[in-house]
Amino acid sequence: MLAAYATALLATPLQPLRLALCGVSLQAEPNAGAASARYLEDLVLSHSDPTTGLPVGPRGDRAGAVEDYTSEDLLAAVLASVEDDKAEEVVQIDLRGRSDVADYMVICSGRSSRQVAAISEKLADRIKEKFRFTPKMEGKETGDWVLIDAGDVVVHVFRPEVREFYQLEKMWLPGSAHRGA
Repeated sequence: MLAAYATALLATPLQPLRLALCGVSLQAEPNAGAASARYLEDLVLSHSDPTTGLPVGPRGDRAGAVEDYTSEDLLAAVLASVEDDKAEEVVQIDLRGRSDVADYMVICSGRSSRQVAAISEKLADRIKEKFRFTPKMEGKETGDWVLIDAGDVVVHVFRPEVREFYQLEKMWLPGSAHRGA
């Protein structure tokens, strides 16, 4: 059904068509025909949840991404980056088996809004350089709390006051663990 729909859309003599399928933005030329429709169908259907069969789409913009790395490799790169930038009170939380959002969460603090933004920007740059994809980032403009979604690793960089207010560690760490554990 998707192939027929995509073929019909691609066969119309419009400007280049921009489709948003499963959160993925695709560019296709008009009159591209069945080959492009089959490509679009393969792209979308290859990212379906095996348990529900619903399309979930790829995480983020992964075009050209290095595919031979593990979540542990990404975690090690994240931890090295935040340590290099003098982030304080770095906590890593293993989410495997507890959440489908990511395999690991890293929470750390910067001393000021400027340092929080710098830690976040350098982390995104290092991930882009090493793994060839750009992580999603929210909150860098204010510098109070920056969320970096690198797929298998989610990173929260806080100013100390904001971190104390939200206390994410209490939500995610096991009951006996505490900050710095």
